[in-house]
Amino acid sequence: MPRLLRAIRFDASDSHVFPRAAGENEWAIPGSFMFASGRFGDPSDLGGKERQAFVSGFLALGSFGFSTVVSVAEATEEDVAVCERILADHLVEHYGAPDSNSALNAAREEISFGRELAEGVPLNTLLALQREISDEGQIEERFHIVSPPGDKPHTRVWDVVEEP
Repeated sequence: MPRLLRAIRFDASDSHVFPRAAGENEWAIPGSFMFASGRFGDPSDLGGKERQAFVSGFLALGSFGFSTVVSVAEATEEDVAVCERILADHLVEHYGAPDSNSALNAAREEISFGRELAEGVPLNTLLALQREISDEGQIEERFHIVSPPGDKPHTRVWDVVEEP
C-alpha cells in the first residue's frame, strides 16, 4: 500500500503564521515549486507569512494552504491518482502549464517525491521541513523527524476511575 503525507494541525498556529493554513488531514507535498515559480516573488525577498511558508510550509492538496508538520499515512492508489489530478488541475489553472498532459506529468513527479519521503518511515511519523536559499541561489530543503520531548510520546491527560 502506498504512503503519502498528511497535514497535521496540533493547534491554530498555522492559521496565524501562513498566508493560508492547510486543512486537517489533507494530503500534502513539500511544494517548493510554488516558490521556485516566483508565485510569491523572489524567495530571498519574502517577508511575513509568505516567508514563513517558504521556510517551513508543506503544501496541502485541496486548500493549497500550508502545514508546519505532516504525518506519514497509508493511502490507496486511488488517493494517489486523485492527488495527481488535483495538483495537475492547479498547475494548469494557476501556473500556466501548457496543457493537461504536461501538468499531469509534473504533478506525478511532485507526488512521487512526497511518496519517497513517506516510504520506509513508520506510519504516523511526524515530519517537518526547512527551506533556504543556497549560496548558488537554489532552493534547498531539509526534512527531519519531529520527535516528542522526553521518554514518553504522550502525556496522560486524565485517568478513568470507577466510582465506589
